[in-house]
Amino acid sequence: MSGPVVRYVLILTVLLLAVSHYTVWPPDTMLMLTLLVCAGLGQFRAFTRHIVPFVVLFALYSVASSLADDINPHVHYLPMAHFDKWLGGGHLPTSLLQDLLWNGHVRWYDYYFYVLYTAHFVAPVVLALFLWKRRGHLYWSYLTSLALLSLAAFLTYVLFPAAPPWMSSSYGYIEPIHRVSHDIWTAVGIDSPDTLYSKLSPNLVAAVPSLHSAFPLLIFVFLIRSFGLRRVWWAAFYPVSMWVGVVYLGEHYVFDVLCAIVFTAVAATAGTAIASRWTSLLPPPDGLEPSALPDGKAASPKPHVVDDVPAVLHMPPADPKQRKPHD
Repeated sequence: MSGPVVRYVLILTVLLLAVSHYTVWPPDTMLMLTLLVCAGLGQFRAFTRHIVPFVVLFALYSVASSLADDINPHVHYLPMAHFDKWLGGGHLPTSLLQDLLWNGHVRWYDYYFYVLYTAHFVAPVVLALFLWKRRGHLYWSYLTSLALLSLAAFLTYVLFPAAPPWMSSSYGYIEPIHRVSHDIWTAVGIDSPDTLYSKLSPNLVAAVPSLHSAFPLLIFVFLIRSFGLRRVWWAAFYPVSMWVGVVYLGEHYVFDVLCAIVFTAVAATAGTAIASRWTSLLPPPDGLEPSALPDGKAASPKPHVVDDVPAVLHMPPADPKQRKPHD
């Protein structure tokens, strides 16, 4: 059996074992699985240079986020609700959406919104892989922007722990809000949604800003930078659907979403500026294509070299018989 066949068999085996072991994959499991797949495809060295910083970022964020509520136990329940009620003319937008869309049974759009919600850690990795291989000049700008966004969110979670609508409702601070995600988990056969949710979201009071709303917007921004707005305008449905979904599901207020938009705009601007300044110190992307270079400029071809001497200098001696006599 040839080497490539063995690698593909091992990759398939790992995937099957992962699928059979995990009903829902935690973010760290998905990232480690990506590492193993890249290693099996012979991309381990390139992966470690470009994607490991991405993995470390998510790991640090996950650990830091789980500690944020221990650093500051003073949780805010009402400021976000007051803003949303002012915005909704005395009604919470979450209540208005649930009155319109929720009828006591899980519908197709409930699955649609929650699939987007659970893809929170997957979509940024997918875009990072694409930028790494196809738009190398944008990769470090994206990674820097994502790191700044995560750091700013973490600091806000420490300084301003904020409860989501479903938690404020369960403690009686606001009107009853139905937590649609519980019904979705039950519909797909999850027996203990609370235990599963605590694993996926270790900090339950990290609502402001909503990173579930921020990451899709950051992805859309870099899709525009990669292809242009005319070619990817339709991808705006991703962040907009996420914004509507998190409010409807009772996971975030509109206030959280608006904060996420501001955070994303600042992080994308600052991250691009920092990456452009320090890009010479960072490893260049592997396999950079002409389309991946700034302004669409093609790379200058390297001169052909023979025995370490450029071809233009490696010329045969002239034939003495063909030399013209001097006057």
